[in-house]
Amino acid sequence: MWKVLICAVAWPLLSSADPGSRRDFVSYVNPLIGTQKSAIGYGGTMPFVTAPFGMTDWTPQTRQNKISITSYNYDDGAISGFIGTHQPAIWMGDYGYVTLMPQVGSLRTSPENRKLPFAHMNESASPDYYAVALSIGENGMIRAEMTASERCAIFRFRFPKGDVARVLVESSRPGIPGFAAVDRKAHEITGRNPHRMDAHLGPMKLPHFNGYFVVQFRELPMKMETYGGHNSNASDTRGAYAEFNPGEVVELRVGTSFISIDQARTNLKREIPDWDFDVVRQKLHSIWEEKLSRLQVDGASEREKTRLYTALYHALLYPRMFSEYGRYYSAFDDQVHTGESYTSFSIWDTFRAENSLLTLFAPERINGMVTALLQNFKEGGWMPKWPNPSYTNIMIATHADSLVAEAVRKGFNGFDRGLAWQAVYKDAMTPPDGDTTRRWVDREEGTPYEARAGLTYYKKLGYIPTDKTDEAASRTLEDSYDDWCVAQIAKALGRESDYRFFLRRSLNDRNLFNPAVGLMNGKTSDGKWAPLGGSGDTPGNRSVSGWTEGDAWVYTWAPFHDQAGLIQLMGGADAYTAKLDAHFGGGHNVHSNEPSHHYGYLYDFAGQPWKTQAKVRQIAAAEYGYDPGGLDGDDDCGQMSAWLLFTAIGLYPVNPASGDYMIGSPLYKRMAITLSSGRTFRVQAEDNSESNVYIQSATLDGHPLNIPVITWEQIQSGATLRLQMGPKPSRWATSWRPTPVPAN
Repeated sequence: MWKVLICAVAWPLLSSADPGSRRDFVSYVNPLIGTQKSAIGYGGTMPFVTAPFGMTDWTPQTRQNKISITSYNYDDGAISGFIGTHQPAIWMGDYGYVTLMPQVGSLRTSPENRKLPFAHMNESASPDYYAVALSIGENGMIRAEMTASERCAIFRFRFPKGDVARVLVESSRPGIPGFAAVDRKAHEITGRNPHRMDAHLGPMKLPHFNGYFVVQFRELPMKMETYGGHNSNASDTRGAYAEFNPGEVVELRVGTSFISIDQARTNLKREIPDWDFDVVRQKLHSIWEEKLSRLQVDGASEREKTRLYTALYHALLYPRMFSEYGRYYSAFDDQVHTGESYTSFSIWDTFRAENSLLTLFAPERINGMVTALLQNFKEGGWMPKWPNPSYTNIMIATHADSLVAEAVRKGFNGFDRGLAWQAVYKDAMTPPDGDTTRRWVDREEGTPYEARAGLTYYKKLGYIPTDKTDEAASRTLEDSYDDWCVAQIAKALGRESDYRFFLRRSLNDRNLFNPAVGLMNGKTSDGKWAPLGGSGDTPGNRSVSGWTEGDAWVYTWAPFHDQAGLIQLMGGADAYTAKLDAHFGGGHNVHSNEPSHHYGYLYDFAGQPWKTQAKVRQIAAAEYGYDPGGLDGDDDCGQMSAWLLFTAIGLYPVNPASGDYMIGSPLYKRMAITLSSGRTFRVQAEDNSESNVYIQSATLDGHPLNIPVITWEQIQSGATLRLQMGPKPSRWATSWRPTPVPAN
């Protein structure tokens, strides 16, 4: 029997899967957070029903998604479909998607004509379930429910009496040569969609790429037909539909694949073998409950728990699985291979904290994720920067090096380390094709794989000149960090000469420090300082000042590995912190974008950790909310959410590949992480409150801790970090300084 739908405004309520008085963890997740533009910002998220790292995400579609537009926006008032999407972030495109839509009355196939109004009071969203009532005017409502598995979904549409019940299955959009076919006897609609919205970026054409689907109906339809084709030419069809008797409850299940229609059918058989909507939902609920329960909190209000567990839900969506039971389609050589694969690595964003979070909350995935990057290297020639699902040449540097270095540092051994060395060494030493004849403009079409653009100059001059390569200053600083990562991999593999070489080269960041202004500054090829640039830089001006989505203030502290060197360049710890004060006081910290994410923690490096403790609390309060408008800036595949989670715990991986976590100011009295070993890492912040933000003293497993750092090994041992909090700054950890990177 249809249950009254939950009002999203009153979120969250008790989960139906936990009828007792104790709320389960899934019930705290509100997938609508980040779906609305607000005074805080716009997260660009969607209310996905999917498994952690699911290959296909299912969401209501209030607008036609494309690069810069996501499928769902909270401010919209009508739904035109329910899409199985692979769009990972607002500035990326979708690929191989399939859309379903219930309707009554005349056949209406275009999104504008088929859309139906809805109200948020008749909408319910959770990680394991979405439901909504669609208005058809005086004839009542169509009630829609969906739940999902890793690659499949099951829907239940309840139609009113009086008119034929119809379900559209849209295989592709106008201008896209999608395919759909019907088999009434088998109760099936099958098809494929070759659309890749990002196909114009990067060098790969991929003629065999398709997103395949199988839609199976529980009951025999009265009628099934294709639509949108030209006469009998089925290859031009855009979709199909099935019709049923008025007033029926129509159940259908959908399997998706990137290998074949048969594989989509196999995926469906394995993941949703029976016609039992509630069983599928309960299984997905249990999967999410296990994942979310690894984080425990005491001292948070109900709405704070919603904010916290929603962030963990967002962080556990990416990168997405791209393999299907031991096989995967490669978007790098256009062939099917044996193995495990992942895609949607938003690496320029997620190497900072999201990947580090996954080493704690999903360590069982790390070996497979690194292996996927190495498979991309074997099949396409390079590890990707932003695979979606192929090379897109978006953003700068080769931060897959950081992901590999972090995995090596933390002892993950389930990938080919020899192959990993080949991949990172090529990143560091081989310039891309046409390196000195291209400017490598962001999202430039028709380019070969970009890798480290400007590497030719970097190797010769020790920096990338702004008059030769776009975004050159930012590239120099980020390449320096990646060199440090390559050095750490070399050291772990016993390659001492390579270790020394890349360690020395990782200090290239220092070549851009301009003592006259006390900031990093781009240089031209003749060694002169380029215009410093400002936060108002347009893309066209990036070629002059050399910055990526920022300015000199945003990028001066970018070399995570060389804060000791920066302290020295600035004239000591006091000058370093004074410059940080000016950074924050001048409004240069833009938390909605990733290059600013570590800045609040930098006071730890220069003997003023109390400023870190106050600053990260301020940022968390200002940039993260509790409702659909509660996320400042694109979540970028979990990075924005990962920052909040680490900050709530009281830690942050400023240099993610180092295995060190800087200590901030925990948001709550008790936080705990259940580790894969079965041990529990705990943070106890005694007397913690909104006013007691400052650490007075600290112990680790009962022993005094006088530095603002905790290591990966200490966390993995199941240690207890106990902090005594108070209302005023203290001298705790003020004498610690980072160890300089050796120059020889």
